[in-house]
Amino acid sequence: MIRKHDRVLIVGGGPVGSVAGFLLARAGIPVTILERADDIVLDYRASTIQPPTLDLLEECGAAQAMVDMGLICPLMQYRDRQQGKIVEFDMGALRNDTRHPYRLQCEQFKLVGWLYPELRKIPGVELLLGHDVTEVTVTDDEVTVEAMTKAGPKTFKGDFVIAGDGGRSLTRKAMGIEFGGYTYPEHFLVAGTRYDFKAHMDDICSVNYTADPDAWYVLLEIPDMWRIVAPVDPAVEPDEAMQESYLQNCLQNLQPRPEPYEIVVKAIYRVSQRVADRYRQGRAFLAGDAAHINNPLGGLGLNGGVHDAVSLTNRLARVWHGAASESELDGYEPQRRPEAVSAILSQTARNKKLLEERDPTVRARNLDEWRRLGASPEATYKHLLETSMIASLRRSGMLR
Repeated sequence: MIRKHDRVLIVGGGPVGSVAGFLLARAGIPVTILERADDIVLDYRASTIQPPTLDLLEECGAAQAMVDMGLICPLMQYRDRQQGKIVEFDMGALRNDTRHPYRLQCEQFKLVGWLYPELRKIPGVELLLGHDVTEVTVTDDEVTVEAMTKAGPKTFKGDFVIAGDGGRSLTRKAMGIEFGGYTYPEHFLVAGTRYDFKAHMDDICSVNYTADPDAWYVLLEIPDMWRIVAPVDPAVEPDEAMQESYLQNCLQNLQPRPEPYEIVVKAIYRVSQRVADRYRQGRAFLAGDAAHINNPLGGLGLNGGVHDAVSLTNRLARVWHGAASESELDGYEPQRRPEAVSAILSQTARNKKLLEERDPTVRARNLDEWRRLGASPEATYKHLLETSMIASLRRSGMLR
């Protein structure tokens, strides 16, 4: 393959773009990462790192860095607001399938915070913050990226471009790639508090999914606080949901207490289930949220994006160094897109439906099914293979 510039451009310096850049740089490929923000974005939406993601990032050192910064959570519960704990899963059942048989709670910005200094140590890396990409053009022999900076517009040229620029990806739009799917009518609310729920709620663990027809919620412990994810009724305006009174009411409904909660983090956002029609157009590739977005129920989205980055950079490195022909790049989309549809989108949509089910008969049947899962070691094992994404990576050929 013709290389005019000996450089890969990456649009977006979040976790997916940063991982892709780091893996390419470690493979001896010069990279330029263009990030709109002036500093690391403190985004609390994604914090779950699945076992095989840690396995895949072990060699480059990122796995151990996240373990050092994160919270190891071997247990996961499915609960009902009225009935309490229904089933608890121990991910130790996966000890023969992964070197990390647990979920790690480590916010995505901590991974980015570790990667940026590591990237700056590697020759040939340009990590450019405050660069708002405005245009991406791909021809048969090069890619061109235009960016606006405080000093004015700048132009960058490379041999390939990786779009890690999120769900509203300018790169994807510039390529004319459709992003089919749907957006949920309700917003999702995220709140963080240092209140110790384990000390006051009976029999919870660090990862809890609680079903309720009116007010389901996810309660996660992260290293320095507890994070709550809950739906906001479509009739409630986002600004109203961000008010102190609404947030306090949400938390008091979860666990009543005489004092108000200290709320240290709050955010509200729309959630969609979408997958790009294609992941590649010539020298341009989509990865992470630029390629697929989903609800957060299961902790799959960020991990799927990292898996994209690993698959794509391995292929690019082999082509770059002459170990494979250009046809190697044709395998990226067939390896990653089907699992985005069948594993990530399908599983997260199913998780939401289970948590919010309103029909009493169906709800009872769902709870019974959770109990049956927990009562059968074989069913538990198969369930954990799917929810941990090990099964997905095996189907796609990324894990043996």
